[in-house]
Amino acid sequence: MLGKGLLTGMGIVLKKMLGPNITEFYPEVMPNLPKTVRSSMGLEPDKCISCTLCALACPNKVITLTSEKDENNKKVLKTYHMDVGRCLFCGLCTEACPTNALTVTQEFENSVFYPEDLYWDMIERSKRNGKEGNE
Repeated sequence: MLGKGLLTGMGIVLKKMLGPNITEFYPEVMPNLPKTVRSSMGLEPDKCISCTLCALACPNKVITLTSEKDENNKKVLKTYHMDVGRCLFCGLCTEACPTNALTVTQEFENSVFYPEDLYWDMIERSKRNGKEGNE
């Protein structure tokens, strides 16, 4: 049949056109995201044991961290940086973390004006997010 594809397509268009509108009022009402959304990264510096497994698991090598030894000869996290502009948000780094210090969060408002703002200091970011949660 010559017009079968055309009629099928027009049927779909009519169904969508006459069906209910799905509108989200985003800035006023935050969207309900599924739990599987991977849109940002979160770090709990107190849980981090500086094993560098997250940096080794990252395919784009966006994670850099430094550590130092304390008086008990244990590694303590000193700096933790992510170049989020190159991050795939694949979650391989969170799967490699043995202490669940690095997690994928639902925070999705990550737009910035300057590209250098995509280089995140995760320790400072965790302090900022902790303060927002306590207020």
